Amino acid sequence: MDNSHLDTLLAKVAERTLRVGVIGLGYVGLPLAVEFAKAGLHVVGIDVAADKVGQLNEGVSYIPDVPSAEVAELVAAGRLRATSDFGALAQVDAVSICVPTPLRKTREPNIQYVLAAAEKVAAYAHPGLLVVLESTTYPGTTEELIVPGLTKRGLVVGEDVFVAFSPERVDPGNAVYTTHNTPKVIGGLTPACTKVAAALYETAVERVVPVSSPAAAEMVKLLENTFRAVNIALVNEVAIMCDHLGLNVWEIIEAAATKPFGYMKFTPGPGLGGHCIPIDPLYLSWKLRELKYEARFIALADNINSEMPRYVVTKVADVLNDVGKPIRGSRICVLGAAYKADVDDMRESPALEIIELLSERGADLCYADPHVPSLRLEGGAQMQAVPVTAELLAGIDCAVVVTNHKAFDWQLIADHAPLVLDTRNALNGQTAGRVVKL
Repeated sequence: MDNSHLDTLLAKVAERTLRVGVIGLGYVGLPLAVEFAKAGLHVVGIDVAADKVGQLNEGVSYIPDVPSAEVAELVAAGRLRATSDFGALAQVDAVSICVPTPLRKTREPNIQYVLAAAEKVAAYAHPGLLVVLESTTYPGTTEELIVPGLTKRGLVVGEDVFVAFSPERVDPGNAVYTTHNTPKVIGGLTPACTKVAAALYETAVERVVPVSSPAAAEMVKLLENTFRAVNIALVNEVAIMCDHLGLNVWEIIEAAATKPFGYMKFTPGPGLGGHCIPIDPLYLSWKLRELKYEARFIALADNINSEMPRYVVTKVADVLNDVGKPIRGSRICVLGAAYKADVDDMRESPALEIIELLSERGADLCYADPHVPSLRLEGGAQMQAVPVTAELLAGIDCAVVVTNHKAFDWQLIADHAPLVLDTRNALNGQTAGRVVKL
């Protein structure tokens, strides 16, 4: 077998002359592009959003985890640039696809972005190209969606072109584990594919973990997030059970977490959010339904987690009822709109559903979030964030803690809000009757 293309790519990686394209410059693609560029490779980021392209070429980052100073330095050095022209793919030696994989309203996979990227890659594919899919999806996607377009052009995978899957493991806002120091799983279609993909990613990340195939790598990612979704659902149901039993779920969790073996701490909350945990397990269950198998744990976990926003609204009704007030007409402030603390990411955030449900029940609503200055509800209505002041808190009937941002002054909230429903245990230690825990 002719290994000339493989040898050429490996030599370019070693010499840091490899040209890399990254399709999709969001929370996954931009950090990856920056790491490749910091490793000395020449990187072109491709995104259909003109505003992102413009900002990056001006040396400005729109992702909180990526400092603008790093971007500006790499752009000035000529190692990083951005474009909306997919024709740039004709000049690269490797391309990483980092586009979104959301769900449709029917809760089935929406792979239109992967399909569109695959078509663009195939249109500009050439011998000596490495293609790595990072977008999370069902096992078999890489072979089903990426490979056919390449082989139609007469390219032989493993000889002319190289194909692999490497699941993204980005955790927005995590200051400890970043793209650089989080191990990278890689599964190539052939041993040569795995070898060259591993060599590329080893320039940018501390550790590469090879697996036997793209499908194995795809399943690794789904296992990781299904594990989290199921355990979060378990602890969410425990929170509901503790409520029925008159127990403090946060006390129970902290005590259980003292066991040094056989237990991993998870905490309840108002529902799942983000780009992975609410979505990825459903990609797996959808694929398995095609094979006439029902993923029962996934279905149950999804049911429990999806109902948490409604449970939170029921709790709001209960705590207001205890002081003789209905939701209708009550002034309620939702504290936090992002799906997790200290980020601006609104994807699948349970705050949106909680706000919608409270609005449907006639609440007089406002929201506060230092990271999300405005938001748009499903019906198109827009809301603007309000500052959390003593005056605001004194003028509401109830505050609902949905996201525990560090920027919130929790003591101020405890001191001035007449009633607080805390879904995140953010006011830990506040035992006054005015603060009710999930």
